[in-house]
Amino acid sequence: MSAQREVVLQASDLEAGYTPGVPILRGANVVVHAGEIVTVLGPNGAGKSTLIKTIAGMLTVFSGKVTLLGKDITGIASHRMVAEGIGYVPQVNNVFAKLTVEENLEMGAYTRKTGIAERMEATYELFPDLARLRHLPAGKLSGGQRQMVAFGRALMVEPKLLMLDEPSAGLSPKLVGMVFENVQQVRDSGVTILMVEQNAKAGLMISDRGYVLAEGKEQIEDRADALLKNPEVGELYLGSRGGLL
Repeated sequence: MSAQREVVLQASDLEAGYTPGVPILRGANVVVHAGEIVTVLGPNGAGKSTLIKTIAGMLTVFSGKVTLLGKDITGIASHRMVAEGIGYVPQVNNVFAKLTVEENLEMGAYTRKTGIAERMEATYELFPDLARLRHLPAGKLSGGQRQMVAFGRALMVEPKLLMLDEPSAGLSPKLVGMVFENVQQVRDSGVTILMVEQNAKAGLMISDRGYVLAEGKEQIEDRADALLKNPEVGELYLGSRGGLL
């Protein structure tokens, strides 16, 4: 089904890293179609976060290409990616702790000239808890609630693609479930999602497709339900060849 959908993001043969001449990505490829949740998995050091940071314009591309809805965005600076249509939620420091929930959302809309109030209300409709908490400092919220604020802030500019870096990191199992419910809500609202996630089973359970990275490039790409049963993925994460289920 996904092959018939519009390609929102395509990263081709990406080589990138933090130091020139020392690539962490070594020819990585990722495709995300409209309306999908695609999760990138892999062991520590595989290049997952490097991939998403490179697409977001935060790291230097040594070679390869990134396109968004067919437009070449390779190497565009990170501060310009919002205008291109990419929302990015980092793993840490993803809210302004001293600002209220509402002020955080307003910060997310800094590039908008019109429609801010309407977008704010749409975000509150998507995340009703944020409306209730709108006057509280974001730093006073639970980990799951802070992630909700981070999602909401990124959505204030109505991105074509939302990228999430380890959204479940450091959260309790109960909060992980809440955050992934929020991810599904965002997708159901019409936003395409690319997510890097260490919790392979939980991430794949809500995804359409997934990629498994190792040594800086994709080793396996498949439907999420197939990856959950794939013995290679089970061995990588659980040390057994029985799959993740």
